[in-house]
Amino acid sequence: MNQPARVLRMSYLVASLAGVGFFVLSVAWLGVWPARRLAEDAKRTGPGHVVALTPSEARGRVIYAREGCAYCHTQQVRFTQADIARFGAPTLAWETRADTPHMMGTRRIGPDLARAGGTRSEDWHLTHLYAPRSVVPASVMPPYRHLFAGGSDAPRQEARDLVAYLETLGRARELAGDEGEARAATVSHTHMEGLTPSPVLNPHPARPRRTGEVPALPANGDRARGEWLYARNCAACHGSTLEGNGPGAGGLTPRPTNLAEHTYTDGRLAQALWNGVSGTAMPAWRDLPLADLGALVEYVRDPRITSQLRHDRTRPAQGELAFGQRVYEANCAQCHGAQGAGDGWAARALAVAPTNFRVQRLWGTAAMRILQTGIEGTMMASWRSRLSGEEMQAVAEYIVQLYRDEQDLRAREGRR
Repeated sequence: MNQPARVLRMSYLVASLAGVGFFVLSVAWLGVWPARRLAEDAKRTGPGHVVALTPSEARGRVIYAREGCAYCHTQQVRFTQADIARFGAPTLAWETRADTPHMMGTRRIGPDLARAGGTRSEDWHLTHLYAPRSVVPASVMPPYRHLFAGGSDAPRQEARDLVAYLETLGRARELAGDEGEARAATVSHTHMEGLTPSPVLNPHPARPRRTGEVPALPANGDRARGEWLYARNCAACHGSTLEGNGPGAGGLTPRPTNLAEHTYTDGRLAQALWNGVSGTAMPAWRDLPLADLGALVEYVRDPRITSQLRHDRTRPAQGELAFGQRVYEANCAQCHGAQGAGDGWAARALAVAPTNFRVQRLWGTAAMRILQTGIEGTMMASWRSRLSGEEMQAVAEYIVQLYRDEQDLRAREGRR
């Protein structure tokens, strides 16, 4: 064999061995070693056991994948300041260790869902799946009406399973609690250098909170701006005339509030906008600038809106008020509180907080109607079988005068 041929054969052999070696090294370097590091991180930072999906939730995950939800929604809070500010603590390796295949996604045409559990009510999810633009006018999400039997209030099992799965997103991290966050902090993430950690795990701007400090909103907001914001964000549920009859209202229980038959203090409106209303489909709007929230308060509270439903009441006689107070104390105070502040001894056990009559007041015959029919979806039942018409009228008059907006009360006194 001549020398050139031997050299060529050896070069082929060396190149082949080098190629195989490079392949093995790259698999080890890019696949095996990172997988081991992730497994170690997951073991050190995660809980020993993670709550498994129920059969319904597992079916919902299959439906989520089948319908292509991951094409538009991610399930990963990335290690970037923008993600941390919007969604909270970044996703850790252990949170997705049971996902096969994973649903992290790569595009955010829709919002990230990594912390979606607990941010919306079940009826809102179902309405959104059936007719997305009925509750989110600017949504580009297609409707999934094949998951329903003719309406958002008639979901098939697949729709319920899908919502059940959405409610699991972020659950494992939340259940790990403070202990889990403390364990996560023991692992050094070089990619967290220079980033400001989120003070809370899930600061989702729409997540309702039962209580929470409300920042001071600008006084005398821009009414025209508020009207535009209302049409864009609120009319889908509360209706263009504020009467709780928007296109998305039919599938929600309890139904959206008829804002036109109420008077609210600025503080009550600010609280509802900042914290939402737990137990209902009313989300929080903490993603809006404070100036915009102030503009919404100005628009909703504008007396020109509700003037057609207001009327000056003849002040009830003291005897009538005393009678109404006795009826109230015997039947209403356990939920609504002795002074009407919604802080009765039974209030904490209720999913929807009882009305605080000191910061919102019903107009016209609305109070009487609610006493007669109750409010579907809440613990406020009809009192027809327990109170006489005279007693209901007396307590309706009594709760109206509990309202304590000093500016509005002075205006009413000036009209007398």
